Amino acid sequence: MTHDRRILLMAVTAGLPGSLVALIFLWAGDHSPKVQWTLTVLIVGLWCGFALALRRRVVFPLQTVSNLLAALREGDYSIRGRHAGAGDALGEVMTEVNALGETLREQRLGALEATTLLRTVMAEIDVATFAFDHQRRLRLVNRAGERLLAQTSERLLGRSAEELGLQECLDGEAARTLQASFPGGIGRWGMRRGAFREHGLPHQLLVLTDLSKALREEERLAWQRLLRVLGHELNNSLAPIRSIAGSLKTLLSRAPRPTDWQDDMQRGLAVIEGRSEALSRFMEAYSRLARLPQPQLQSVDVEPWIRRNVGMETRVNVALAPGPALRIPGDPDQLDQLLINLLRNAADAALETGGGVTIGWRKNGKSVEIRIDDEGPGLSGTANLFVPFFTTKPGGSGIGLALSRQIAEAHGGSLILENHSGAPGCQARLKLPV
Repeated sequence: MTHDRRILLMAVTAGLPGSLVALIFLWAGDHSPKVQWTLTVLIVGLWCGFALALRRRVVFPLQTVSNLLAALREGDYSIRGRHAGAGDALGEVMTEVNALGETLREQRLGALEATTLLRTVMAEIDVATFAFDHQRRLRLVNRAGERLLAQTSERLLGRSAEELGLQECLDGEAARTLQASFPGGIGRWGMRRGAFREHGLPHQLLVLTDLSKALREEERLAWQRLLRVLGHELNNSLAPIRSIAGSLKTLLSRAPRPTDWQDDMQRGLAVIEGRSEALSRFMEAYSRLARLPQPQLQSVDVEPWIRRNVGMETRVNVALAPGPALRIPGDPDQLDQLLINLLRNAADAALETGGGVTIGWRKNGKSVEIRIDDEGPGLSGTANLFVPFFTTKPGGSGIGLALSRQIAEAHGGSLILENHSGAPGCQARLKLPV
């Protein structure tokens, strides 16, 4: 039995006792047949009319609520229920339904705006983006992806990764650099792959970034820096060699030669020899910087490592500010070379002013941060600090800081040098993963 029929049956049942009593008194009394039949029709009519009115009064609001919910389900959030208000059960239901419609309207509007923004970003970014379903068939591609595969999205969607030449990208590591050839480009690509679900099914998102242009630009800048340094060092060595060689040639061409020409020759050749040795040392230092081997990782205790290298610096007093007991993965020989370079630089700076050096460490998230503070004159400029062979110290090689940063980055860390704020001196901050 349906709900509205149950309501009608309950209304009829509720009016049955009174109607029966009225009919019994009517027919048992001394009334004419005309009055009896007239009142009988009237009582039964009112009884059925009130029952039907009650049924409609209960069913009609429910039908209204049903129509409102159906409209919300169909995505029409503009319909509102009337007589919504507090203090009435039906009014409260209408209030809640109207509030639900307004909430859904705002959420749909926000979702549409976010989707529009996402589609605009996807279309405009110069990064090829692809989405594959669980059968590895293409379901989404942006403009950069169309250019990479040299086809429109209408011809690409629905095709398998193997047909598109992207099968290799969906296997192996999720983030890597690969050398690949596509219809729209050849070179090195940065690849990132992630997973998401749509309608309960797994999908894969593939992003390909062209690294060739950026790598070429970085390579060009690296060659410029290298040639600038090499040119500077070669000119410093070849200029005096050329000048002295010319002077010696002039000396030998004189007739007669001076009485001390042999002494001049020896002094000139000694200068040429010294500059040649300096040039040889420079090339050896460059080779050492370029051939830094991969670190052989071991477990290293931070405190003994720091104390051992602090004890090797005897020119100044290095104050030690102990930190927590930590262990880091690293190559002991390379880490020693790194810390020795930093302590030596700090000591050289402190000797200029008669100050001291302080070293300490602390845990910072998943890293250990080692700080070396000196009371020297500070850094005159930071632009060329890590440029190989750039040095402001007499007799310096210019590879200490470059080598130190290279070692730190090879261990997954970083190295930063900056002047103290409001005080003389410099601070070196070395971060290494715990």
